[in-house]
Amino acid sequence: MKKIVLLGGIALSLVASSLFAADKPLRLGIEAAYPPFAYKTPAGQIEGFDYDIGNALCEEMKVKCQWIEQEFDGLIPSLKVKKVDAILSSMTITDERRKSVDFTHKYYYSPARLAMKKGSAVSDDFAQLVGKTVGTQRSTTTDRFATEVLEPKGVKVVRYSTQNEIYLDLLSGRLDAVLADAFPLNEGFLKTDNGKDYEFVGPVLKDPHYFGEGAGIAVRKGDAELRDKLDAAITALRANGTYQKIQAKYFDFDIYGD
Repeated sequence: MKKIVLLGGIALSLVASSLFAADKPLRLGIEAAYPPFAYKTPAGQIEGFDYDIGNALCEEMKVKCQWIEQEFDGLIPSLKVKKVDAILSSMTITDERRKSVDFTHKYYYSPARLAMKKGSAVSDDFAQLVGKTVGTQRSTTTDRFATEVLEPKGVKVVRYSTQNEIYLDLLSGRLDAVLADAFPLNEGFLKTDNGKDYEFVGPVLKDPHYFGEGAGIAVRKGDAELRDKLDAAITALRANGTYQKIQAKYFDFDIYGD
């Protein structure tokens, strides 16, 4: 009888898994204001590295993607109340966030950098930023670094909902510098016409206490089944060349890291 019950449980588990794959979309939370990882076209369509990776993961897992847009600081609350099943939005894996969510392994890694007008100089102790105004995105790893390291040194920190808002204030002169992940800062601003008068300054910021282990996909605490499926799909995309093809659309270097 115990064997029959056990086999029945396995069968139900397989049915539930197949029903999830066939009938339930995977609801992915994303902030579509973080080029080149996620942004809106003039027609209102989401594009970007995160978006393409997510769609490829869903295809690999044989589920339908349903993308749900939100501002970045609302993504974890939405995951907790089950408005989304996972967050795929360049969210850095940190010990602090692990208190609230579980993560897959990384799908790319970016250090953080400061950017200022060309000709500016910033030393490792950030002395040149004292009295200046630095913009960063709210609820990010750079926000935490700015709060704990820059503000105590006398730097004024202004927090924004989106990266694009920071660039607008930098261009208008309301900010002296921007602090952000290096890859989106470079590809989404410095390499554009708007960013032609700006450049990276100061040290490359990699301290894992602040800047974590790379970008991962967040799932609800204890959702090991979905986390493991996503991990397997990430591994598959890197093994079959899909990851590299998507990467080549947006970057001319390997963003996965060591």
